[in-house]
Amino acid sequence: MKHVFIGPLLKALWPTKVVGAENIPDDGGAILAGNHLAVADSFFMPLRVKRKVTFPAKSEYFTEKGFKGLLKKWFFTGVGQFPIDRSGGNAAQAALDTATRLVREGHLLGIYPEGTRSPDGRLYKGKTGVARIALESGGVVVPVAMIGTDKVNPIGSKMWWPRRLEIRFGKPLDFSRYEGLAGDRFIERSITDEIMYALMELSGQEYVDIYAAKAKELLAAEEAGLRPKVPAQPSAQDVARIPDTKVG
Repeated sequence: MKHVFIGPLLKALWPTKVVGAENIPDDGGAILAGNHLAVADSFFMPLRVKRKVTFPAKSEYFTEKGFKGLLKKWFFTGVGQFPIDRSGGNAAQAALDTATRLVREGHLLGIYPEGTRSPDGRLYKGKTGVARIALESGGVVVPVAMIGTDKVNPIGSKMWWPRRLEIRFGKPLDFSRYEGLAGDRFIERSITDEIMYALMELSGQEYVDIYAAKAKELLAAEEAGLRPKVPAQPSAQDVARIPDTKVG
């Protein structure tokens, strides 16, 4: 898919500037934690990484009925993705266990801490699964900022539009100082917030301290005239002008 069927076409039609690729470990397990603006993120980021990147994907991609469902399952399995049940419970834990095992075995794991695509281009609060995986696997976390994919593949659009893209890989974040503390919800929240802060600085996105899924609910309610807008939070540029200030 990367080198023959899809990769060459994507590279030709969507020229992409890559910054910080040297921050990705040449070998060993690691977690690529990215912002999530569009479905296209899962195509363009792995394309620019020399190593294979494995993503957890929503289980609906693997369970749709009919011929179209079979094609989706074949495609997402073929590109190395595995299903994750986002509804919680044992199924979600099984997916986290699989992700942890992959990193322990030396694979590159791609993950979106927000849990779903941003509804409006802003960066939302991260879920703590990424911290649990980092603690239990011992892998470093490399923040990844996708720039422009929301213009290529806007939410609700079935078309992909030609745009210049940029992918920024940040310095690896090592959380080995918290070894043995997996399961401590305060530690996991602290780690997750540190990852999201790094993503905010890397991407320049405005940060909103609620979950993206909740933001989608609020925005839908707002459109129906039921709730006010989601409150704005400081951007990376705003924070940079305020000494000793962190968001999250």
